[in-house]
Amino acid sequence: MQQPYHLTQQGTQVDTLQQNRVLRNTYLLLALSMVPTVLGALIGVQMRFSFFAGSPLISFFVFLGIAFAFMWGIERTKNSATGVVLLLGFTFFMGLMLSRILQVALGFSNGGSLIATAAGGTGAIFFALAGVATVTKKDFSFMGKFLFIGMIVVLLASLANIFFMIPALSLTISALVVMIFSAYILFDISRIVNGGEDNYITATLAVYLDIYNVFVSLLNLLMAFSGDRD
Repeated sequence: MQQPYHLTQQGTQVDTLQQNRVLRNTYLLLALSMVPTVLGALIGVQMRFSFFAGSPLISFFVFLGIAFAFMWGIERTKNSATGVVLLLGFTFFMGLMLSRILQVALGFSNGGSLIATAAGGTGAIFFALAGVATVTKKDFSFMGKFLFIGMIVVLLASLANIFFMIPALSLTISALVVMIFSAYILFDISRIVNGGEDNYITATLAVYLDIYNVFVSLLNLLMAFSGDRD
């Protein structure tokens, strides 16, 4: 039996309010998550933090283990305040991990401007693509399978390059990561706008990882092509 028009309209309005609430809370929590990220990065740079620097392979797998443990915990507690605490703890950890590339960047005479340019470029990509997803309300869910395959390919290529250490492959991986995770920003914001994601903690985690990966890869590319050694 078909619902009366006014009930259908009411249901649509409720859905829209819910989606707008999730999007607003996601942006607020995303902004908050940058605080422990910056704090972790500053502490890491000051302490010259290095995560199993002598063994990149061990570092890679330990990092993945810790990251996935955090993400598992966040998913399990996403409907409570504990989820927010774990998310902020995760972003602090990611800030510590970020400090390594920042230390390398600061070894260049123009390191500060490289970091600022990478941050500005990441912000521009985020606001542009989030704006497209929000304004058009187009459903980009069809991209999910292709992006996941691309992410797996990049992960395997990164693992292989730990052994081969090919600079050209490293740059190719960075370029691919910028493209894939930029597209993920479009995909993840679209999911919120269209009701595919109704939990702001999970949504924040997804968008945070998109932004983080775009920033790191942009910085890698900028150091390779624009870095000036002292």
